[in-house]
Amino acid sequence: MTILVTGATGTVGRHVVDELIQAGQRVRALTRNPVRADLPAGVEVVSGDLTVTDSLAPALDGVIGVHLITFGGDDYGPLQNGQEIVELAAKAGVRRVTVLGGWDEGTLEPAVRAGSLDWTFLQPTEFMSNALQWAEAIRADGVVREPFGDAVTAMVHEADIAAVAARALAEEGHAGRTYGLTGPERLSTRDKVRIIGEAIGREVPFVELTEEQAREKMAAEGQPEEMIEFLINVFGNVPEGPNIVNSNVEKVTGRPARTFARWAAEHADAFRA
Repeated sequence: MTILVTGATGTVGRHVVDELIQAGQRVRALTRNPVRADLPAGVEVVSGDLTVTDSLAPALDGVIGVHLITFGGDDYGPLQNGQEIVELAAKAGVRRVTVLGGWDEGTLEPAVRAGSLDWTFLQPTEFMSNALQWAEAIRADGVVREPFGDAVTAMVHEADIAAVAARALAEEGHAGRTYGLTGPERLSTRDKVRIIGEAIGREVPFVELTEEQAREKMAAEGQPEEMIEFLINVFGNVPEGPNIVNSNVEKVTGRPARTFARWAAEHADAFRA
């Protein structure tokens, strides 16, 4: 059977493609720029844009399962055409969908719940790949300067999110489930920086900024005010619920969730000068 992966060139989507290939599935990957997709051999790469419903019809032909993301466009805004996407998928004969959710729901999530498709929602906590935001500073200065050094999250490896998605698409038994996804441990910002230092073989000092200093730093980096407020609010008051460690990755995939130390070792070169 053919499974369509939307957001196939993204942080999680590439891993979903890999996981499905390893499981022996036929994979079709949706991207706005097929020429630059750089996906594994054997993947059928097709052009399409989630924000343009009509562009999805050819991609859905003959597809039984779809991995959906809830945003699109150059601004990565929430999809405004969720109902249309769900109706088109159902008309095309799609049976199963996974939905990778964000912080806030848009139009896609309620449309999926109300429709006829067998759905599985994935609600991960902070991605481990977020730590790549420190790569440039570590390469250039060898120091991480951030606020909220004691803020704790249960970061999840993006490949584990993908592994759960692939199982839910390729197997029975996941319809109507919502999986909150965490890593195997709770780590503070200081812990994460220390672990990156261990992965690259040298200490990386952590310098804690005040909230005011953090705002000034993000503004100087070109972050819009809305994003600055979002980051300050999230990491200044980390929500506890999504960051309570759970075993959903292991329950679905049969193996423990990957550690941040493993992620750091895999991405060590990104932090080396």
